[in-house]
Amino acid sequence: MGQHDKVSAPDVPTTESDSVTNEKNNLTDPAIGDISVESAGWDASSTKKLIRKIDLALIPFLSFLYLLSFLDRSNIGNARLDTLEEDLKLDPARLQYNDALAVFFPFYVFAEVPSNMAMKRFRPSIWIPSIMVAWSICTTLMGIVHNYAGLMACRSALGLAEGGLFPGITYYITMWYRRHECGLRMAVFFSAATAAGAFGGLLARGIMEMRGVGGLSGWQWIFILEGLLTFVVAIIAYFVMQDYPATAKFLTPEERTEVEARLKRDRSSLADEFHMKFFWDAVKDWKIWVHMFITIGVYTGLYSYSLFLPTIVNDLGTAKTPEIAQLMTVPPYFVACIFCVGAGWYADKLGQRGIFMIGFMLIAIIGMIMLIATDNSAVRYLGCFFMATGIYPNVPQGVAWNGNNIGGSLKRGVGIAMHVGFGNLGGTMSAYLFLAKDKPRYIPGFVALLALHIMALILSIVMTIYLRRENARRDRLYKPPSEYTEEERLAEREKGDLASFFRYTI
Repeated sequence: MGQHDKVSAPDVPTTESDSVTNEKNNLTDPAIGDISVESAGWDASSTKKLIRKIDLALIPFLSFLYLLSFLDRSNIGNARLDTLEEDLKLDPARLQYNDALAVFFPFYVFAEVPSNMAMKRFRPSIWIPSIMVAWSICTTLMGIVHNYAGLMACRSALGLAEGGLFPGITYYITMWYRRHECGLRMAVFFSAATAAGAFGGLLARGIMEMRGVGGLSGWQWIFILEGLLTFVVAIIAYFVMQDYPATAKFLTPEERTEVEARLKRDRSSLADEFHMKFFWDAVKDWKIWVHMFITIGVYTGLYSYSLFLPTIVNDLGTAKTPEIAQLMTVPPYFVACIFCVGAGWYADKLGQRGIFMIGFMLIAIIGMIMLIATDNSAVRYLGCFFMATGIYPNVPQGVAWNGNNIGGSLKRGVGIAMHVGFGNLGGTMSAYLFLAKDKPRYIPGFVALLALHIMALILSIVMTIYLRRENARRDRLYKPPSEYTEEERLAEREKGDLASFFRYTI
């Protein structure tokens, strides 16, 4: 275990406990030096209040945006329990419903890197609400399609419009918080996906009671009402969403100066400008590619779960009606949400990511084995809890781990988009894993998920070992990061995470 392993715990100020601990112990961040030192006039208490102020201004609204995003892409799973397939005459033998799921993801992935680069070039308060308006229209239009072609066109457009939100918001968070303050915020942000799973089931259950109103089916009202909700929130977002700390209206001039100063200390004076050189640095970084393959293992499970959980629960045989099946999807998401936020907080506190990802992958694997090994409905339903608990926390953990270890603003934005984009290709695979011919146990689908998760587990172990050894190597060859002058940091500003003063999050 290298020197970094000994000092990484205080590397992560989340809010109050971290600042107090750092002040008492005078500990250091291995990437940036003494983190207990604040700017003049900013002690631990005032810094804690500043972070809380930012949290309250940003995180609840960002989480709500992602809840709407996840709801609008996955509500087709709830719509399927109504008469979607019958009304649109989708042919199960030709896997037309599965096609409608899969077509979303190539367009979603295509949009992610250009969207993050565009958000770096333009203002988030314009870019994010604009793509929300676009996808809200696509969601609403899905409620009035009449055939397979119309559904495919709307799902394609929805993927293109939604593609920029998740990588954009995760990148946006890194522009407000220090590296090891991001994990908890990303976990709270992503917990909206678990909330969307739970809320989506409850909402769909209620909306389906509108069947027949205006001559429309229940599934049509699901798309129309949820799309209109997103549109209203998008218009509000134009007026309430912030851009960056330097222009934040809710901060005082002194607070804006302090936020920018602490970010500068954290980023170690690494390059922040827009230059294509940093795009290619991201593309050529093998570590980002390893994270991409870890992510495709995790995200395939994520989308399989969110798209097919209503179908899987309905086929357990314990739900007497589709409406009861909708309600039975809620508890697993609730448990996953608790673990998602709790793990984000504790990982930030310890300053580690890899060990958490490994642990949650093992939990997900146990859930998959439970679903494969028995036809007992109670055991299989319990396996759904294990799957959700193991899969959902690893999405923000993985994004934070990758983002923490990418030096430089544009490279980090591109690297996060690559990471999320490649992972979302797993959505295309997930669309064909749970076929009607395999019901009620869907063993081929669960076996495929198990294999992908084992791959992700192995790669996570390899990455954790490598990062520990690389930090130890840098500790042997170079002086401690806290001893670098600003001039020495600036001399390596374009090296990103290859700079001699940079240390990785393990």
